[in-house]
Amino acid sequence: MKLNIKNTIGITTFLISQAIAAQFYVGVQSGIGNIQSDVRGTSPGYGLGGAVKASYIYSLSNHIGIGTGIEFAQYKQDVSLRNSSATLTNYQIDPSTSAFEYRITTSNYKERQTLHAIQIPLFAEYKTNINKGVDFNFRAGAKYFLPVKYKIKATASSVNGTAYYPDVNLTIDDLPEYGFGSQSNYSASGEYQTKAIMMSMFELGFTFDMGSKNALYAAMFLENGYGSILDQDNDESYIGYNPTSTSERKANGLYSTNKNAKIRPVAFGLVLGWKLR
Repeated sequence: MKLNIKNTIGITTFLISQAIAAQFYVGVQSGIGNIQSDVRGTSPGYGLGGAVKASYIYSLSNHIGIGTGIEFAQYKQDVSLRNSSATLTNYQIDPSTSAFEYRITTSNYKERQTLHAIQIPLFAEYKTNINKGVDFNFRAGAKYFLPVKYKIKATASSVNGTAYYPDVNLTIDDLPEYGFGSQSNYSASGEYQTKAIMMSMFELGFTFDMGSKNALYAAMFLENGYGSILDQDNDESYIGYNPTSTSERKANGLYSTNKNAKIRPVAFGLVLGWKLR
């Protein structure tokens, strides 16, 4: 194919202009990260969340740009029961295939939750110069929030699991070889099953030039999830039923007690980034 010099020059000029218009950011964000839920009877605590991020922003004009990137986020929080002596009930099947009500009562139950996720943002940016070397920035858009792992570490001073068979009006509270009875100093790890959701995102901040090719970006951010990251088919007992022993009970977690619960991440705080041109 014969090379067209004019087309080659045109393509080269376009690629150079694209590179000039592009801005690359690397940075971190940190602040209050909360995994909100509507599971009744639970009390979540607020913990620190954070993310490392890399962004690409393409300038459509001197004031408007569009951006995307990739982020690796972490949320941590403790969750407990509002009523520490509450008894929660779940239906189970014993080894003889008989149905019963499995009743769990705990003392000093605490659940440490750790959520890791990949976030992919798509946003619009408005910027304007307010002083020499200082720009005002506002970003708004959405993020695809993909949970990677949602781990839990459950502890309790004691756990008591009893069975009630409504067909024969029978309660069993001390039969350890069949999984009914008390256990002291409970500790177990587990994991929630999850799915992806969408988040809204907003950032408000400033860019400070640090030379012709670099700049510091500082902003406040707010992120809010929509839908639920929980993905399970059935309601579960927050401490599982072990049909052969009162020990080694599985930690299903408080949020697993309602398969239709709305579990979503919410975060706000500060962003620090470094812009490369």
